[in-house]
Amino acid sequence: MDLYKRIWPYTKRYIKWLVMAVLCAAVVSAMTAIIAMLIKPVINGIFVNKDLTQLYKLPIEVVLVFTIKDVFFYLQAYLMQYSSNNVIKDVRNDLYGHIMYLPLHEYHKTSTGKLSSNVISDVGVLSTLMSAAVKDFLLQSFTIIGLSVVLFIRDWKLALISLLLFPMAGVFLSKYGKKMRRVSRMTQESIAGLMNILQESFTGSRIVKAFTMEDGERERFARENKEYTRLSLKSARIASLITPFMEWLGGVMIATTMLYGGYNVIKDRMTPGDFFSFMTALVMLYQPVKALANLHNSVQQALGAAERVFEVLDTCTEKPSMEQGKAGPDGISDSIVYKDVSFNYNRSDEEILSGVDITIKKGEVVALVGSSGSGKTTLANLLPRFYEPHKGSILIDGVDIREYGLRNLRQQIAIVTQDTILFNDTIRNNIAYGKKDFREEDVLAAARASHADGFIDKLPEKYDTVVGEKGVMLSGGEKQRVSIARALLKDCPILILDEATSSLDTESERIVQNALDNLMKNRTTLVIAHRLSTVINADRIVVIDGGRVADSGRHTELLVKSPIYKRLYDMQFGRLEGEHAEAV
Repeated sequence: MDLYKRIWPYTKRYIKWLVMAVLCAAVVSAMTAIIAMLIKPVINGIFVNKDLTQLYKLPIEVVLVFTIKDVFFYLQAYLMQYSSNNVIKDVRNDLYGHIMYLPLHEYHKTSTGKLSSNVISDVGVLSTLMSAAVKDFLLQSFTIIGLSVVLFIRDWKLALISLLLFPMAGVFLSKYGKKMRRVSRMTQESIAGLMNILQESFTGSRIVKAFTMEDGERERFARENKEYTRLSLKSARIASLITPFMEWLGGVMIATTMLYGGYNVIKDRMTPGDFFSFMTALVMLYQPVKALANLHNSVQQALGAAERVFEVLDTCTEKPSMEQGKAGPDGISDSIVYKDVSFNYNRSDEEILSGVDITIKKGEVVALVGSSGSGKTTLANLLPRFYEPHKGSILIDGVDIREYGLRNLRQQIAIVTQDTILFNDTIRNNIAYGKKDFREEDVLAAARASHADGFIDKLPEKYDTVVGEKGVMLSGGEKQRVSIARALLKDCPILILDEATSSLDTESERIVQNALDNLMKNRTTLVIAHRLSTVINADRIVVIDGGRVADSGRHTELLVKSPIYKRLYDMQFGRLEGEHAEAV
């Protein structure tokens, strides 16, 4: 019932259409009952009494009843589809919107295949609950009520005898329905696993081919597909029990009715018209009962999917924090301060950052250097509140960033990362991403400042060129320049560069570094660097080691006073100089 209550807010938006569908279903069911009622005058009036008036009148009545039934059947089917499809549209929109506001750590915990499965597959199964399930439940329930009324009108004792077996069906369906719901949930999880494998192998096709892992990926998919097939067969096995059981139950009902009703006809306690009208209603009753039994199976599958959907919708998001809090910060007038900041991804694990204190003055370029895993990227990710420090605070102009609304805070920060993310859209729209209203001349200016205009102008469709998934149609340097143009157009006072040139060749690095120099002008910049050559000219370099600030200063100072920095420098530049000397 909790799941039905969760769906109700979506359903009530279309209550007008649902009410009209219910009324139409009631008319359809009434016409079905009237068809069973007409059997008595057919048998008694035509075949027993040889009444010509009845012969001429009944065909007209039958045609009229079927016409009304079919017209209202069409109306209820369309109205129900209209309502249910819109309900599913709203659920899917809300689910996707909810996922967009999930904290970053939830994306790290949950595979993209599972999230995709929630939005596409689970909501798709849930549509069964809203379309076929609701429609059939209403229609078949009304039909059962209408035909049951006919049974009791014809012979209430015989009706009670015939319907005594119905509770058996309820017990059977309740028992196997729980199993079906559990298996359905496991099946949906297996589908998520399949989608995750597809997403990884398709997006990582270059690595798959480079390591000749086509067969390995095929085997991995085959294993998950085998598990999905096993669960599907288990579901089919449970579902297959319903039809033969209901067939057997229907046979017992008909046999009992024939025995008792036939005896009453022979003893003149019941007319042949009453008996055949009763039998017709009973036979017609079997179909909606069977449909409801199969529907119970579908509903259990849909409820299993609904559980997964609402589990995601119950996950806390960042949305309340997006608008709450102070407006701003509107740029920086003084400094950004990391004050005794500590952090770990799991509170039971060893701290990744511990007691970090850093002050970044307005307009200053501060570089974070250190070995892999020292906590550089984590430190930068705390500034836009992708994560929250477990201890300490981060201040902008003396105000804790947790006092600002997330939207306001993040609108002040531009990020350029090593792993450049471009969307399967035009270059223009990728540059203008995040800008609802932008001028063409601003896009062109950002492209020029990022040195992207040169290669863009050589493309056949220039700024209308679609870059492909993750910018696959562009080289690494070209993608990075588009990313820098995007940051330039955003025009934020705070800039985070996360190893923005580490994956580029020497020539591309030089071009991109020039673009980054344009981007950093008049901005407060936090640079995460692996290549020390990119931060030698930084205003200040902070050495991070084991999650702590080991030292800070300018390049020349650190070469003298910081053993860690000197070691990092020698590992890069000393080796290169040695190789150059040997070559000479």
